[in-house]
Amino acid sequence: MRAATPDSSIPDGSTRDDDARRWSADDAIGALFAAHYRGLVRLAVLLLHDEGVAEDVVQDAYVALHRRWRRLRDADKALAYLRTSVLNGARSALRKRGVAERHIARGPDGPLIVASAETGALSLLRHREVLEAVRRLPTRQREAIVLRYYAELSEAEIADAMGVSRGAVKSHASRGMQALRQSLEAAL
Repeated sequence: MRAATPDSSIPDGSTRDDDARRWSADDAIGALFAAHYRGLVRLAVLLLHDEGVAEDVVQDAYVALHRRWRRLRDADKALAYLRTSVLNGARSALRKRGVAERHIARGPDGPLIVASAETGALSLLRHREVLEAVRRLPTRQREAIVLRYYAELSEAEIADAMGVSRGAVKSHASRGMQALRQSLEAAL
């Protein structure tokens, strides 16, 4: 494996030529992994509510990017590709979970939920209420809210990740915030 040359750096927003992209996929993916893995896992956890599945989704996104690295037209868009892959992977996992939940036999009282001692603290309860309210949002609204307020992406980046227009992002985010306000006010 060769070291990066001065005119071709790891994809951190800088540009690289096609030749450098071919021989440095491992270096590029490694740098992206080091810089963005934790943030992408947090994003997936917020969408999926399951850390193990979230890690799998993010790892699958990195593997897919590595496989496609030579065909990637613009190395500067590798992070956007990863975000979109994570979002699509989370959607797929949620669909699979929904199918599984519809086919799982439940007892008369539903699943058993055991609360920990820490959940008695007011701040944790409020945090849980907010997360539950976000979980109840429709998928597109939840995605727009998480990408906007947690991942701190711009409207253009969110639109790119979700595969919708900027206007649709504004609409989903606005409706999501309105639904959150109503849900949290009702809980008070």
